[in-house]
Amino acid sequence: MASALSIASRARRAALASAALIALAGCREPEHEPPGTPPEPQAGQLRDAIQDPLDRAQAVEGALQEADARRRDQLADTP
Repeated sequence: MASALSIASRARRAALASAALIALAGCREPEHEPPGTPPEPQAGQLRDAIQDPLDRAQAVEGALQEADARRRDQLADTP
């Protein structure tokens, strides 16, 4: 019959072997795309994501300036 010490020793060895296999499974080289595939353009998307809110803000600023000019003209015309 197997003693408690040998059962514990086998369990430790099995746990250590399992941990080593799990660690080694993460060490493989990542998969790469084929060399003929061009990369996705990302700089344009980033530029657009930054520029679009700026363009909208400039349009709102222009509208506010026009409304202010009309208001000033109305105030100047009233006696």
